[in-house]
Amino acid sequence: MKSRRLTTLHSLRPVDPASRAIEEASFPFEHISELAQLESWRKEINRPIYHMHKWWAQRLGSVFRAILLGVLAPKQSNVLDLFYEPIRLNGAVIFDPFMGSGTTIGEALKLGARAIGRDINPVAHFAVRNALGTHLRSKVIETFKAIERDVAPTIRRYYQARMPAGTTTDVLYYFWVKVLPCPRCQRTVDLFPSYIFAQHAYPARNPEARAVCPHCGAINTVRYDAEKVTCLGCQKPFNANTGPAKRTKAACPACGHIFPIARTFQARGEHPDHRLYAKLTLKPDGSKEYLAVDDYDLALYHEASAALKRRKDAYPVVPIEPGYNTDQVLNYCYKYWHHMFNDRQLLCLSLLAERIRAIPDDRMRDLFTCLFSGTLEFNNMFASFKGEGTGAVRHMFSHHILKPERTPLEANIWGTPKSSGAFCTLFESRLLRALDYCQNPFELRVTHKNGKAVGEKVYGLSSSLGHDVAHTFVEFEGGKALYLSCGDSAKTDLPSESVDAVITDPPFFDNVYYSQLADFFYVWQQHILGKNGNHAVATTRSPGEVQHGDPKTFSERLRRVWLECHRVLRPDGLLVFTYHHSRPEAWRSMLEATVGAGFAIVAVHPVKAEMSVAAPKHQAKEPIDLDIILVCRKRGSLLQKAPDLAHVIPNAACEASEQLARLNHAGRSLSLNDVRAILNAQLIKRLSWHPSPAQVFRFLQLHQPSVETATGCMYQRQHITRRLGTAQTTQLTLW
Repeated sequence: MKSRRLTTLHSLRPVDPASRAIEEASFPFEHISELAQLESWRKEINRPIYHMHKWWAQRLGSVFRAILLGVLAPKQSNVLDLFYEPIRLNGAVIFDPFMGSGTTIGEALKLGARAIGRDINPVAHFAVRNALGTHLRSKVIETFKAIERDVAPTIRRYYQARMPAGTTTDVLYYFWVKVLPCPRCQRTVDLFPSYIFAQHAYPARNPEARAVCPHCGAINTVRYDAEKVTCLGCQKPFNANTGPAKRTKAACPACGHIFPIARTFQARGEHPDHRLYAKLTLKPDGSKEYLAVDDYDLALYHEASAALKRRKDAYPVVPIEPGYNTDQVLNYCYKYWHHMFNDRQLLCLSLLAERIRAIPDDRMRDLFTCLFSGTLEFNNMFASFKGEGTGAVRHMFSHHILKPERTPLEANIWGTPKSSGAFCTLFESRLLRALDYCQNPFELRVTHKNGKAVGEKVYGLSSSLGHDVAHTFVEFEGGKALYLSCGDSAKTDLPSESVDAVITDPPFFDNVYYSQLADFFYVWQQHILGKNGNHAVATTRSPGEVQHGDPKTFSERLRRVWLECHRVLRPDGLLVFTYHHSRPEAWRSMLEATVGAGFAIVAVHPVKAEMSVAAPKHQAKEPIDLDIILVCRKRGSLLQKAPDLAHVIPNAACEASEQLARLNHAGRSLSLNDVRAILNAQLIKRLSWHPSPAQVFRFLQLHQPSVETATGCMYQRQHITRRLGTAQTTQLTLW
C-alpha cells in the first residue's frame, strides 16, 4: 500500500491559532474513547510494547495516536479517517519529557516521526530503551534457549511434588498464609480472612471452590459461598467464609483474644513469617489438582533454604527507605527489599540473575534483565491468587501500592505451559509478543457483532519499530530516529526551538509515587548490571522529580519542566498533555505551572483514560474514567481577549455540558469526578488567558462552591437525559 504523507510541518506553521485539528471543538474524542475502551481491556495484547515491564501510568496508545494526528494535521482534517491511513509524519520531531512506559514515543515512531523521550526514573528509561530498541528475534530466542538449558532444570526441581503413586509432577503454585503468635497465649494464628483460598474468577457461574480445614489442613471442595462445612478429613465443622483475620485485627482461635495485626508485628520487630499449607499441581495428563502440603514439600523448601545460604551475594541487600508508598510495608517490618521474597524465590531468582549477568552481548543482557525484572512483579510474597478462569497470579502492584498480602501465592518461577507470571511464559507473552508487534504493528478498528463492540486488527498502517537509540542530541541530529535519556526534564541538551510538538502525560501531585515503588525493580537491575550508567545512583528517588504531595512544590517543579519545553518548542508548536484529578487544588496547580511557563490553553477534550480493569478504579466510590487532553500554545504567539471573570463559570459549564452530552450520546455514562474534571479543564482553559494570575487564583478560591454547584447540576442532568431522552430535556438549564 502506498503511504499517504502529510505536508511537512515546516509548511504547517500558520499565524491563525486555530490551525490544527486538535484545537477544534470537533475533535472526535467520543469516538476515540470507544476505540480506547477496546484497547484498555487487553492492553498487553493490543499494545504489548508498552507493557513489557511494569509502569504505573500506562496511557492508551490509540489516544496518543489520535493526539499526534490532531497535533500535526491542519484544521478541518478528519482525524478518524487519518487514523486508518498509512500516514507518515516525515520531518516531525516529538518530545515527551515524562515518557513513562513510552506511549508517546512508540506512537510517534509508528507514524514516521522522530522522537525524543526523557524520564527522571531509571526504571522507566530502561524499560522503554529495551522495548523500542533493535533486537534480532532469532538471537533473542537463541539466548533464551541457552538460559533454559543452563538453569531451568535446577529451578524446576524446586517446584516438584510427589504424588500418592510415588511419581513426581510439576507444581504450578504454592499457597502460603501469614502467621502471628497471639500476644496473650502465644499460639500461632493463621491470618486467613477466609478459609476458601481458591475459586473461579466468575463464581456465580462456576461455584466450585477449595477451602482448607483449620483443624487438620485437609483440602475440601466446597461452594464459593459456603459457610457451614464438615471437613472430609477430620469430620469437624468449620465456617469456610470466615477466618481469624478481619480488616486490621485478628482473633485467636485458641483463646479468643482480639489483637491489631500491624501493631503486633511492630511490637515483635520482625517481618512476617508464613506457613505453607497447599499446592496446585499439574499432572502429566494436563489436569490440575489441589493438594495439601506434605513432608516432601517441606523438605524441598528447606533444601532450597540451605542452598540459598551457601550462595554468596545471591540477591541485593538494600534497605527500604521511608515514603508515602513504602511506609505501609515498613509498618509490617519489611526493612529490606529482599524481605518481600521467600528463600526458594530468592534462590531461583539468584540463579536466573547470575545466568543473565553472564550474557556477553550488552544488548541481550539488558533485554533479558528487563524480562527478569518484569518477572519479579509476579514472583514475590506480595502476589496472590486470582483464581481459575483467568491469569492465576495477581501481581503485587494490582492495587498500585505495596500491600502486604495475608495469603500470598508462590508461583513456579521458571514456569510450565500452564503457568501465569513465570519467566518462560512472560518470555512468550511479553517479550516475543512485543517483538512481533514491533515488526508488524496494528491498530484496532471498532466493529459490532451481535450488538457488541469488538476490535478488529488493522495492519499495514504504521512503520515498524526497533531503532538504534541515540544517547545524545548530537547523535540524534546525525539522523537517528530515536533519542532517549534519563534525567531531570527541567534541564536537557536539546537546542532551543528544535521540537515541533511536546506530547506527554505528567505525574499527579498526590497519587502513586512511582520512584518509591520502582526501587523494588531497580535494586535487582542494579544487582545484575552493576552500579554504572543510569544504574549508578542508589535509588530511583530524585529531588528533581515533579511528583510531590504539596501542591505548591508540585506546581513549581512542573513549571520548571514546562519552561524547558517552552524553550525547546518551536514558536508555533503545541504542548499537549493529558491530566485528570478530582481535587480543585490539583487543577489550580496545573494552571499555575502552565501559565507560569508562558503557555495558554487553547483547547481541552475529554477522552477515555487508564485501564478498564485497574483495581483502584473499581474500588473508588466515584472513579475517574476520563483523561483531559489539554492543548497549549506559547502565549506570546497569540492574541486573545482576557476572559470576563463574571461569565467564566457559566461559559465553562456550557461547553463542558456539550462535551458531556457528546460522551453520553456515544453511550458513556460518567461519574461525578469525571464531570468535575471536564468542568475544571474548561475553567482553567479560559482562566489561562487572564493577565493577572493572582486575581485568577483569588477568583478560584472564592468561587469554588459555584464550580461544585455547576458540577452537580451537570451530573444530575446526565442522568435525567439518559432516563427521559435528549429531546425531553433540551430546555433544562444548569442553574
